[in-house]
Amino acid sequence: MPADRFSTATRLKALGTALVESGAAARVYRARPPRRNRLTGRAALLALVMCSLVVALAYPIRQYVSQRSDIADQRRKADNAARTLDGLRDQKARWQDPAYVEQQARRHLHFVMPGETGYIVQDSSGTGPAKKAPRAAQRPWYETLWAGVDAADKP
Repeated sequence: MPADRFSTATRLKALGTALVESGAAARVYRARPPRRNRLTGRAALLALVMCSLVVALAYPIRQYVSQRSDIADQRRKADNAARTLDGLRDQKARWQDPAYVEQQARRHLHFVMPGETGYIVQDSSGTGPAKKAPRAAQRPWYETLWAGVDAADKP
């Protein structure tokens, strides 16, 4: 009978029988280790435990990182406040010195000591504080207030 009349199963059976008789089948089966399922029950349990740990620890770790950044911000603010406090203490110490008080009174308030003659120099541009002083002297404060009320009352 020709070989093409046999079914595929019959052909494979005949081929397997030929391999067994030649001894090549034993070499093929010995060379390849038996195939095992890669996902065992232990591996599945380990994966489940690891996922549970990740889920359980995600929120506390996020809180920890957030609190650490808040602590760093508070420390930065405390350092800034300490520097500001040091500056204010230095300024207070300067104001305790009568020479510094006199210097500031002369500079900012244009005070003069008894027997000295004070001068105010006006520049020619007319943009300094001397220009504002005559305008304020021209009109009393209550008229300025009343003019502001009248201007606000108009539609």
